[in-house]
Amino acid sequence: MIEELTVKNFALIDSLSLSFQGAFNVLTGETGAGKSIIVGALSFLLGGKADTDVIRTGSEEASVSALVSVDSGNTEAAGWLKSRDIETEDGPLIIRRNIKSSGRNSIFIQSTPVTRTDLAEFMSFLFDLHGQHSHESLLKKETHRRYLDRFASLDEEVRDFGRVFTGLTEKKRILEASLSSEKERENRIEMLSFAAEEIGKAAVKPGEIAELETEARRLGDFEKLAGFVNSGAAVLFDEELSVLALVRKARNALDNASAIDEDLQGIQKRIEALYYEAEDIAAEFRSYRDGLRYDPKRLEEVEERLALLFRLKKKYAQGNAAGISSDSTEEAILAYREDALAEIEELSNAAENRDKLKAEISLLEKDIVSRAAALGSKRSAAAVSLSEGITAILKRLGMPNARFSATVQKRRREGDSGGLVYGPWGADEVEFLISANAGEPLKDLSRIASGGELSRVMLAIKTVLAASDNLETLVFDEIDTGIGGEVALAVGEYMAKIGEIKQIFCVTHLASIAVRADNHLKVEKKTEGGRTFTGVSELGKEERRVEIARMLAGDAGEAALAHADDLILKYSQS
Repeated sequence: MIEELTVKNFALIDSLSLSFQGAFNVLTGETGAGKSIIVGALSFLLGGKADTDVIRTGSEEASVSALVSVDSGNTEAAGWLKSRDIETEDGPLIIRRNIKSSGRNSIFIQSTPVTRTDLAEFMSFLFDLHGQHSHESLLKKETHRRYLDRFASLDEEVRDFGRVFTGLTEKKRILEASLSSEKERENRIEMLSFAAEEIGKAAVKPGEIAELETEARRLGDFEKLAGFVNSGAAVLFDEELSVLALVRKARNALDNASAIDEDLQGIQKRIEALYYEAEDIAAEFRSYRDGLRYDPKRLEEVEERLALLFRLKKKYAQGNAAGISSDSTEEAILAYREDALAEIEELSNAAENRDKLKAEISLLEKDIVSRAAALGSKRSAAAVSLSEGITAILKRLGMPNARFSATVQKRRREGDSGGLVYGPWGADEVEFLISANAGEPLKDLSRIASGGELSRVMLAIKTVLAASDNLETLVFDEIDTGIGGEVALAVGEYMAKIGEIKQIFCVTHLASIAVRADNHLKVEKKTEGGRTFTGVSELGKEERRVEIARMLAGDAGEAALAHADDLILKYSQS
């Protein structure tokens, strides 16, 4: 969970530092106060996409950092960290993400730099953010299988199935290539051999493009560089009134003065240190200047080398090898060569390997059938429990006649054969259906007219999943859209229930939900010195009372305060 959150120069936030508790945290504030900015900062920290628009006007970079504790039982998160040699040191992790005006991101988990994809993957083991537009994902049939698998704790089993399926697919591809015409096989080997030879001959080294670009820039702008260096040398040590000469003169004067007045000895020591530092800088800078040479031949060599590398990049790194960062051009080129060599070996030994490959494929196909059947059986059993659990919660959330059904069906080929179709997650299609009112048939979620009903379905799913997954923090951004009255009270009750086992962040405009919170944060927009900024403050008892009254009536009049007192007395967690 998040223990501390620090946000700097993000949208309207100048500088903000917050400490959070476990359990149920709410953020409230008037429309336009900046609640969405706080959610945006959390999304940024969770690995969401972002561009330079998030940087506060007048600033060069935006940053969001957090202290994040990881439960010892979260094996996925622990395994991810261990695989990358990231030490936890038995305390919270420090996670930082910056974005500069140039668009460049820098992301660290502890002191280890990671990519945005890595950050998003790791944070997905800890956090789930449900925003105002997340209902759209609930309407997509392809997400339903993932919800059911999470509920049934099948994620690891599905990943294992996917690895076996990928292995089978690759072996089938190799077999198909080996069974193609001899001429095609020879052409393929020739093409791959040329690529491997070309890359090998180029002797590509990781990181050299960046180094060569730096050298090319230095040689290409040599005249400017030399001019600046000579100007610096003149001021530093070449001219009669250079820095070094003036410091030397001051040093001599202070030597004599301190011999007369001991009170000057402190200054004399400092000027002497300054002299030695200036002399050292001058010597180093003189060495740099004296070694500066314009080498047009070297510039030509560098430009030719860069041209070669960029040609190789265009030919071999555009598709990018699996697992290679998009920033690692040289690694992608080298990975292409390794893949080419491996395929050459397979194709070259195709005849003798063909029977062996067929036997391996047969075994894998049997394994796939067995694994898919096991997954299907577990999904069907879990679908019954999930359907019953969500239906029961929906009744408590103001949908007394609702029926929710998670259906599991086999994917089959069209036509007479009707054989099963297997994919990376098995042979099942999962779809969530609902009947919102008595007498209505089950139908897909996209046909639910009310946004409030969708919100309640999503909350019911989150409630059921909360007890079965390792996610430690759930973020709800205005999940209460379109609801009120008794339904809002029920939503608040269920939020608090999830908060007993998870850390919850909820942006809400409903007092009946906010009053349930263990920790109440108010978001406000202020203007000082001609600049507008968003701030967040933790509310004390009286401040919370006033905020609840504002949420109820738009002001803190006596009637609103009395109503707020009633709600706090009846529903407050603290």
